[in-house]
Order: sequence, then C-alpha cells, then structure tokens
Amino acid sequence: MNALNSQYGSQGFVVLGFPCNNFNKQEPGANGTEILNGVKYVRPGGGFVPNFQLFEKIDVNGASEHKLFTYLKSNCPPTTTTFNTPLLFYAPIRSSDVAWNWESFLVGYDGRVVKRTPPATDPFALAADIESELARARAAGVSPIIG
Repeated sequence: MNALNSQYGSQGFVVLGFPCNNFNKQEPGANGTEILNGVKYVRPGGGFVPNFQLFEKIDVNGASEHKLFTYLKSNCPPTTTTFNTPLLFYAPIRSSDVAWNWESFLVGYDGRVVKRTPPATDPFALAADIESELARARAAGVSPIIG
C-alpha cells in the first residue's frame, strides 16, 4: 500500500488503513504507538512504516462492525466463500465478511465502491482500476480522493 500511495498520491489517490483485531487476534495493541510498533516489527514487520493514514482500531465484521465496512461490503461481492472460523474472533459470521487482514476496497471519488480484493492480492493488481478512477475523476472535473 505504501508503494501505491507513493505512486498515485500526487494525483489524488489516498490509502486509508483500519487496524482490526477480528482475525486471530493479530492486532491486540492499543491505538497509536502500540499499533504502529506492531506494524513496524511484527506484521508485516521488517521496519515497515505506513506512509498512509492509520485510523483507530475498529471491527470490520460481526455485531460491532463499523458502518463504513457495512457499506463497503454491501456494494461488492465477497472475496471468498470459506472462512477459517477457529481464527475469527467476532460473531455472527456472514458470507459477505472481510476474509482476513489486508483485504482491500477501492472507492471512487464519488463514494462508489469500485472493487474488492482478497487479502493476498498484490496491491499493484489495482493499478489499472486506480488509473481508471483517477481518469474518471479528472473527466468529471473533480479532485479525486479514492482509497
């Protein structure tokens, strides 16, 4: 995501990150420095420092899911039909759920959900879609903010 943000950020593209502890409790840290240290040293680790906005930890699935993810999921088909239920820490489990950490949504400047990608997808697989959305925003005469 850092590379996408670096490549397209000057054109109006924005990456937004939402930490979540729904998946195997992989994000137990408190908001702020503790989460940033977890990202830097554990997942993905290797000194990774996000160059994009990280928000407070939220639930992306289950009874307490954030309304943003309710909206995103309602506008795209799920990326999988199977879930590793012993590693999921929320309820209820729904077929539209985010499958795992780093599942991504591409949203156009107008709030339209353009694409949803599975967690293991190379972020640059979104490049053509990002470029298409940036062009669509320019054609509409607006400053695009998508992520």
